[in-house]
Amino acid sequence: MALYRFGSRVPSCGDGTWISGSAQVIGDVVIGADCYIGHGVILRADYGSIRIGQGTAIEENTTVHINPDGLSVIGNRVTVGHGAVIHCRRIDDLAVIGMGAVLSFDVRIGRWAIVAEGSVVPRGVEIPAEKVVAGVPAKIVGDVQTHHKEFWTHGKQLYVDLAHRYPQEFERIG
Repeated sequence: MALYRFGSRVPSCGDGTWISGSAQVIGDVVIGADCYIGHGVILRADYGSIRIGQGTAIEENTTVHINPDGLSVIGNRVTVGHGAVIHCRRIDDLAVIGMGAVLSFDVRIGRWAIVAEGSVVPRGVEIPAEKVVAGVPAKIVGDVQTHHKEFWTHGKQLYVDLAHRYPQEFERIG
């Protein structure tokens, strides 16, 4: 694992969590059990704090950071897509953050909300539970439907399973 102490700030992670060797988990980061922290991810809590719930996937090349003395909470079974930039206060359980999305300062994302790929959620915006948002700036474009929940429940489990497979199956061969 690629865990880095920063002064007195030391990261920790729960059982069954897999962290890529190319990820950087820095400072006051607490990661729950059964999480997937992908290649190139940066979880930077050198002067703020990050808390990640159980069964959450932070996919490749995502950056999570928070302002000084701030706390960024990412709930249970959240999916954060490849290349997202997360600088927000809270992402509630089961939310989905699309690839390349940007969540700015003081943003809150509700339970089961979906932020579409490439969307920008500006400073201080709160996205209600079970809403779909898209665009720059992000605006509500619909409600989360049963088919969204079915699709993403399956996807979330894929990443929990992947976190359990990596320790046994991932091997550098060249």
